[in-house]
Amino acid sequence: MSARALTVKYMMLTTTSKQYDEARLGFQRRDPHRPEVIFPVTSADEVQDAVRYAVDNDLRIAVQASGHGVTEGIDGGVLIATGGFNGVTVDAERRTAWIEAGATWRDVVAATAPYGLAPLSGSYPGVGAIPYTLGGGLGLMARRYGYAADHVRRIEVVTADGVRRNAEEDPDLFWALRGGGGNFGVVTGIEVELFDVPTIFGGSLYFDLAEYPEAPEVWREWTRSVPEEVTSAIAILPVPDIPQVPEPVRGKYIGQLQLAILGDRGEELIAPLRAIGTPAIDTVGVMPYADSGQIFAEPERPDAYSSRNVLLDDLDALKTLPGPAAEQMHVIAIRHLGGALARQPEVPNAVGHRDAAYSLTVITTDTQLQRKILAPWSAVGRFLNFSYDKLTPEEIAEAYDDYDRLLELRRRYDPDRRLWANHQI
Repeated sequence: MSARALTVKYMMLTTTSKQYDEARLGFQRRDPHRPEVIFPVTSADEVQDAVRYAVDNDLRIAVQASGHGVTEGIDGGVLIATGGFNGVTVDAERRTAWIEAGATWRDVVAATAPYGLAPLSGSYPGVGAIPYTLGGGLGLMARRYGYAADHVRRIEVVTADGVRRNAEEDPDLFWALRGGGGNFGVVTGIEVELFDVPTIFGGSLYFDLAEYPEAPEVWREWTRSVPEEVTSAIAILPVPDIPQVPEPVRGKYIGQLQLAILGDRGEELIAPLRAIGTPAIDTVGVMPYADSGQIFAEPERPDAYSSRNVLLDDLDALKTLPGPAAEQMHVIAIRHLGGALARQPEVPNAVGHRDAAYSLTVITTDTQLQRKILAPWSAVGRFLNFSYDKLTPEEIAEAYDDYDRLLELRRRYDPDRRLWANHQI
């Protein structure tokens, strides 16, 4: 047996391995992966060995870092679990970070914060930094700096033929990877730009919508005139009446205004929002960027969930949202876009619909409620990073401006359709 074959056999987990379930389960538990074998990789060489094993045995390949975005678990085939391959190397002088395949934003921010630098991280620190970025990456400083994919300098990837490549040397591959998700190879590392953001003004204002029903509309009007330094969102949800929930919001229908503001004008800029009234909870203030996960304060516990997303020109159907009368638990998450998100980066990428003004996501296990909430809205596209359901090819195409080019590149780099991406191009 060759040295490579011995290495591959040593790495491999099968369905009878004690660590199998732990390795296959990610944050999203609705339809987890059920692979034939798992490779818990710790290096680019091991990723390449895993891909070559799949090629040699004619198996499909899924990749999982944190497992937040799984839309449909793979049955059989190979799962490359990258959680143990999570190093981050910071070059403070160049203001860049090299991020390995399984690193979360928590890992990245922990490495960059001592230098007073910040990446274009997302609202939840536990999300895998690379899959987030490959899908575009809509983060806390998005209106000021754009999508995370706009600030990727280098990508190392193992394509579906088992060859390791530097994607920036191939303009087509580099374009497709930045926005096209996991359809073109298994990314082992990326180099991203960092920004001088040691602190951020942010947090949430939680309004009881029974007392302040105007809060969503006030936020909508406020977003029409705020500068690019302001990135914000609103989450509308019925909060469970259970002891684990803070008493001020327990059992209430809440509008959570989520605020991330650069510069020193934070309080001045949010004055119209404070004028709504007294929030049930107020967490807004200056914080180290290392604590920026507190802004959205999203759940830490793995769960089974489903969501649909649409991109919008306006929020003209805001008053059609279901309110506290909805029988099923749901979260309606609306993010303000525009600003730098509307501009192509110096090196263009596959991210689509940059002219959209808002992103609306409905998270619930009730698919009928999803359809009911989304029905009144006139979508201009969709953002796949916030779509946690299996979509049709036509629905996936709605996320892009040049889907035909992505299809052609998928045929070039993965002609056997070996890669099991969350959203298959």
